[in-house]
Amino acid sequence: MSRYRPPRPAGTPLITPEGEARLRAELHELWHVKRPQVTQSVSEAAAQGDRSENAEYTYGKKMLREIDSRVRFLTKRLEKLKVVAEKPSDPGKVYFGAWVTVEDEEGDQARYRIVGPDELDLRHGSISIDSPLARALIGKPLDAEVQVQTPTGAKTWYIVAIEYI
Repeated sequence: MSRYRPPRPAGTPLITPEGEARLRAELHELWHVKRPQVTQSVSEAAAQGDRSENAEYTYGKKMLREIDSRVRFLTKRLEKLKVVAEKPSDPGKVYFGAWVTVEDEEGDQARYRIVGPDELDLRHGSISIDSPLARALIGKPLDAEVQVQTPTGAKTWYIVAIEYI
């Protein structure tokens, strides 16, 4: 049995200016701060002698591989991303970057921002444009009814507010 797994689809190549800034800051931190520190610790561990039983050396090399992998990913991903900074021509409809307040049938409200897949953070109310809820919301006006198929069955939401900050 092969261990090969095909790569996952990268998702929609859209990102907000804030998301791009976070990814660029992470890339800078990895390349200019963390990698030199780890490289220094690996060279110090290598100077101690026998590398085959040197846990610091082995762990440092593993960290370097992980850092290099993330740097490669971020570099390639940032090249492909399109930054969406402008507000839509029709602010009365839901588009990328919108803060949308939805209300369910029980009257419970939730506020989400539709962002790119690289910015997904449910703790801060950010949902990916590739998510079923975001796909259902895109292009809908205020007071629209949206139905989304969830694992527990179909759920209905009503768009209560749309903001572009």
